[in-house]
Amino acid sequence: MFQSVTSLIPIMLRIFFMVVFILIFDFYAYQAVKTLTTDSSQGFKKGIRIAYWVVNISFYILALLAMGGILVHAPRFIYVFVTGFFAALFFAKIFMIIPLLMEDLYRIFHKLTSLFAPQIATPEEKGGANLVSRKTFISQVSAGIGLLTFSGLGYGIVKGAHDYKIHRKDVSLKNLPTGFKGLKIGHLSDIHSGSFWDKKAVERGVAMLMQEKPDIIFFTGDLVNSLSDEMNESYIEIFSRVKAPMGVFSILGNHDYGDYHQWPDRDIMGIGNHAHSNKSHMSPMQLANLEQLIQIHKRMGWDLLMNENRILERGTDKIALIGVENYGAKGRFARYGVLSEAYDGTEEMPVKLLLSHDPSHWEAQVLKKYPDINLTFSGHTHGAQFGIETAGFKWSPIKYMYKQWAGLYQDGEQYIYVNRGFGYLGYPGRLGIRPEIGIVTLV
Repeated sequence: MFQSVTSLIPIMLRIFFMVVFILIFDFYAYQAVKTLTTDSSQGFKKGIRIAYWVVNISFYILALLAMGGILVHAPRFIYVFVTGFFAALFFAKIFMIIPLLMEDLYRIFHKLTSLFAPQIATPEEKGGANLVSRKTFISQVSAGIGLLTFSGLGYGIVKGAHDYKIHRKDVSLKNLPTGFKGLKIGHLSDIHSGSFWDKKAVERGVAMLMQEKPDIIFFTGDLVNSLSDEMNESYIEIFSRVKAPMGVFSILGNHDYGDYHQWPDRDIMGIGNHAHSNKSHMSPMQLANLEQLIQIHKRMGWDLLMNENRILERGTDKIALIGVENYGAKGRFARYGVLSEAYDGTEEMPVKLLLSHDPSHWEAQVLKKYPDINLTFSGHTHGAQFGIETAGFKWSPIKYMYKQWAGLYQDGEQYIYVNRGFGYLGYPGRLGIRPEIGIVTLV
């Protein structure tokens, strides 16, 4: 019992510092609310200030209930509302305090310089009226930024989460057999069924893929967030509709192994969530969860490749399809993938396609050791679910971690296509980076 209590101390400390951190942000943002209501009537001023804390504290309580699993059996849209709009509030306040912080730094700078050069007036010395006007203006800017951020993230939940977009790319491969010219590949990734809250929207996305009539379909991992039962019967039925003449082939992503779940029969979460992992750390419950997920792939008619390959045939022509388990070369993502095993037996194939969930695998191993793997299909990044993407410009903060994060990339005669993801994780929405249905044609 003593050991179980001591194991909780690091978790409790993290929660404590997180709460303190959030409260500091709240008090800082509250200064803008105070300033903006200074000249209001006493009743309005009091009502707005009380409402600020009631809304924030309510969301904290609901978010803690959600993280504690108490809301896990509530309707999915309630869970999404709580976690999603809590995230929207939090990020709104982060951006909201930037002007306030800059103003405070400006005042501190003038205060310090006045100690050495008294002739330099501080903001306070320039006159109370100017100071109030300045503080009001900064507060208005701060509130505007906060409102814009909250509105944008709210829109990303209500509309952006299921605003599916078809991305099309033609890829010219050296030595492509005649029988495979024009092969139309449908590409899905990062479904994350445990985050879904709009079943009809998901059905619409699947229907969009099927309307493209691809010859073959690839799924590049993260079917669930952690637990196999996130793929309940209704979603199994929906994704069983994903079919193609040459079959549907899938692999596992980092979330599919259950490494991020606190299993009752495992003392420490995430033991295997690091480089060079094998499955020896997995408890019986975690292994059973993984086996159930494997069976779900089979029930849907998907051919799950776990460090193995398949030879694809069209007429008399053949190419190789290689599928590896998750291999993360960045961060503390597990490396279950063994490309040498998956590659074995494909040496004589004129063209080799690879399914590998994490795009960092491409530069870490594929480019260095396997120059004859022509085209890799990946996912994992989600495009950060946030960014800017127009016809001539593409940006997301995820680009600072992953060099290949969305779309097609080339190095010599080798390519990688990174899918932006079908679903979402954490923040239950998307803003600027829409959920993707990929269509890649070999030409």
